[in-house]
Amino acid sequence: MRENYATIEYTLSKSMYLAIKRTFDIIISLISLILLSPILLIIAIAIRLEDGGNAILVQERIGLNGKLFKFYKFRSMIKDADKVLFELLENDEALALEYKINKKLVNDPRITKIGKFIRKTSLDELPQLINILKGDMSFVGNRPYLPREINDMQPYYESIIKSKPGLTGLWQVSGRSNLTFKNRCKIEADYSEKMSLSLDIKIFFKTFAVVLKGL
Repeated sequence: MRENYATIEYTLSKSMYLAIKRTFDIIISLISLILLSPILLIIAIAIRLEDGGNAILVQERIGLNGKLFKFYKFRSMIKDADKVLFELLENDEALALEYKINKKLVNDPRITKIGKFIRKTSLDELPQLINILKGDMSFVGNRPYLPREINDMQPYYESIIKSKPGLTGLWQVSGRSNLTFKNRCKIEADYSEKMSLSLDIKIFFKTFAVVLKGL
């Protein structure tokens, strides 16, 4: 009987946490989109003027329970970046090894001039406010992974997809660019298993310190 009460209490607590989190996401993302609309427009124009390509990158990413969704981000790389990446990895063993370990390149030659600025300031992430408003993402969660990364996410995949992807998350405030892909996945699996309102608040405010430190 005591175990049943504990289960019910846990379920109610989690439901309340998720309801509070969703309410926060809707209110803050809507206000942010309205207030930041001039900045969003300026960035979009700057990207278009640099190389004539689309300002917004749209990709399929892995969401809650493994469901795919359309992910939005300001394009910070050259056009056809994925095609260029595969060519680079095929012709450069050192870059191929770096990408295999970290799933990114420290000195990525595909990043544009505008891209370097919006990445450093995290402005490239702002279109994800639309994903948050739609309910595909949350302000705090795990990284929105690419479908092609599922095998590399093992054995942490099932834990990671228990929570929505986030604009920021535990891995961003736990070493960010200095973590290997596997270490990142382990941290994010831990977040999904331990997520709570107090942890989200801690991550949310710590993110500001991390971004300011990187400027």
